[in-house]
Amino acid sequence: MKAVFKHWIIRFWLIFALPFCAVQAQAGATIEMPGFGELQLEGVPQRIVALEYPFVDALATLGVKPVGVADDNAPERLLPEIRASIGGWQSVGTRAQPSLETIAALKPDLIIADIDRHGAVYAQLQKIAPTLILPSRRASYAETLNSELVISRALGKEQQMQTRLEAHQQTMEKFATQLPQQTEIQFAVATPKNLYAHAPDSFIGGLIRTLGLSVPSINRSDSDEVRQIGLEQLLAFNPPHLVVGRYNDANLLQQWQKQPLWQLLSAVQNNHVYPVDANIWVRGPGILAAEQMAADLVSLLGQG
Repeated sequence: MKAVFKHWIIRFWLIFALPFCAVQAQAGATIEMPGFGELQLEGVPQRIVALEYPFVDALATLGVKPVGVADDNAPERLLPEIRASIGGWQSVGTRAQPSLETIAALKPDLIIADIDRHGAVYAQLQKIAPTLILPSRRASYAETLNSELVISRALGKEQQMQTRLEAHQQTMEKFATQLPQQTEIQFAVATPKNLYAHAPDSFIGGLIRTLGLSVPSINRSDSDEVRQIGLEQLLAFNPPHLVVGRYNDANLLQQWQKQPLWQLLSAVQNNHVYPVDANIWVRGPGILAAEQMAADLVSLLGQG
């Protein structure tokens, strides 16, 4: 198992850490952002606005309190540990459409934005404050960890983050020893009308595979890491374990449970359908959330 993790961490550095490189100096950092040029910081940022949950995870991990967070006007969506760490903050609206006026009023000296959600308004954000733009919404597990490392470089806390990532690796190794290796698990999100399956290269797919488990292919025809599927498609790859993130009690699965096809699923027949908190599993990918997800899997599937 340790060999598996060593192989993973080497690939992480070779594939993901190199594109976002930074030169750290007393006066600040210079960070290359592929597709968005170079970000030069003067000194260490003190007033930070984070526009995605994983970025807040990174700040909490480093003991840094942001002045503003795009929290979807629902602060309870952040992990309790994160809320306790960062204390009070000013909401700047939703992650999809943060308020530029509110951000500007906070007078930040660093904005951390998501390539997928905020690439179109990057120029406007840059006019407010230096903006570090990173993959988040559609990022893999390794890409997410690398984004947290890049954030630490911008804040002059790279060594602290490297130490935390090493501890994270050890934590995940320990969780892996408590799980039935190579067991196949499908994670999906249930909404009132749809079910969305996460592919092996999604954040959660990567997390599950890092723990020594496997994720079925969902036969995607596009590059999305998440695919909307129907009951027939779910039955086609018929995972032995189904972990479902639910946002509320009224979801599609309640309707499917009344259909004969649902009873044919192996996970249903063996009582291997597990509900989990979608706020943790979907909205908050990062070091702290990943460790909570791993703990959930040990609780659900753990052996010994």
